[in-house]
Amino acid sequence: MTTAHRPDGWTAYYDRNTATPPESTLMTALDLFDAERTGGRPGTPVDAPADVPFAVDLGCGQGRDTVELLRRGWRVLAIDADPDGIARLRRDLSAHYGDRFETRLGRYEDQSWPRADLVNASLTLGWCAEGRFPELWRRIEGSLRPGGRFAGQFHGVNDSGGGFPTTTRLSSEQLDALFAGWDVELRREEEVDSMTPFGIPKRRHLHDVVARRR
Repeated sequence: MTTAHRPDGWTAYYDRNTATPPESTLMTALDLFDAERTGGRPGTPVDAPADVPFAVDLGCGQGRDTVELLRRGWRVLAIDADPDGIARLRRDLSAHYGDRFETRLGRYEDQSWPRADLVNASLTLGWCAEGRFPELWRRIEGSLRPGGRFAGQFHGVNDSGGGFPTTTRLSSEQLDALFAGWDVELRREEEVDSMTPFGIPKRRHLHDVVARRR
């Protein structure tokens, strides 16, 4: 989420959803990593202890996915342009996870990050600034170590936005091209009538993806 895209009420939304579980795509990716640990796991991040994997959480919001990553022993760089969400994360998590936890306030399109084992983008890539998605995707792809994973969602071509300025919508064919050369471990499509967190009707069209770099 970005400051420019934030409707009135994000603070109230965070308050109402403190117990919301992590996104299922993240949980799938973490379970796959855990399964690999019995017989070896992907490379570790630069300047990190050998047994601590590193994740980047793009558009982390109030941090439901960041919290799960930290709980399961990961190092995390959490990026978001909404100051309320970042402030909450720093307030709630720094004392407990300060040695494995970093936040960055700013648009994810404008950021760079170290080599990572996981890039997580739950429900956020549709708000990539117009025209900048190809550049962002190259950065995501290039930052992942061999054996690293992407987990997240892409907005489909029929997603209506529901009052949000969705600027990046991808077709199934475009996703095929994005993940050519990857091992796609989860891919599912959802298209339903729904409501935004602020009670605005919308057509929800999402592609869930978990994929592993070769």
